[in-house]
Amino acid sequence: MGTGHGRTVRAVALLLPGGEVRGTRRPTGVHAAALWPLARHLARAGKEEGLTTHTVRYRYGGWNGDSAHPVQDTTWAADEVVRRYGDVPVCLVGMSMGARAALRVGGHAAVNSVVALSSWLPVVPEPEPVKQLVGRRVLMAHGTRDAEADPELSYRFAQRVKKVNPDICRFEVHSDGHTLYHHWAEVFALTTDFVMGTLFDRGFARPITDALAAPPPLGLRMPLASGFGRSIRV
Repeated sequence: MGTGHGRTVRAVALLLPGGEVRGTRRPTGVHAAALWPLARHLARAGKEEGLTTHTVRYRYGGWNGDSAHPVQDTTWAADEVVRRYGDVPVCLVGMSMGARAALRVGGHAAVNSVVALSSWLPVVPEPEPVKQLVGRRVLMAHGTRDAEADPELSYRFAQRVKKVNPDICRFEVHSDGHTLYHHWAEVFALTTDFVMGTLFDRGFARPITDALAAPPPLGLRMPLASGFGRSIRV
């Protein structure tokens, strides 16, 4: 157990921004800035419990094929959490390219849960690995009108995970696109409920509990209801 910002840190949420397919220049910061409101929301929600949040800064702006640079950076960040705070649970919260990195690094010893939003999971010769997620709790959410990251591919990935790990659920954000902008309030509430539940062993909101318990395809195509979270005090 470590300390940070003058208080005891009992858990950490690492936020992983999106990026480009290829790019070896430093990121512009635009993708990271898109996650700052969620990082602040999580920090406020978990302040009394001892949650701290960090947004990972990648060395390069792109995934860059087999180099998978965001995976390397996320692994480094998880190691840094252990070095800085000790044996505290970590939730990886990724968006787009960051969601792919979060799912890849989910097997890190410090990680107990993963949130993957608008997951960018392109068709590649070797399918995305899933065995690293055994023993982790996983939440995915994807807009049904996402034109940048195919929601059907994230559904197929979730199906593969479900075969080796029952602790996964996936929500569909109907009529929303890649940024989930039109339902950010619901996405914030969904993510916060899951992060707090996994890191501090709390009960989940009923929709998450139902989605985790439901067999596929229902638990992997759960609609995110408009207004989710308005009755949840975080």
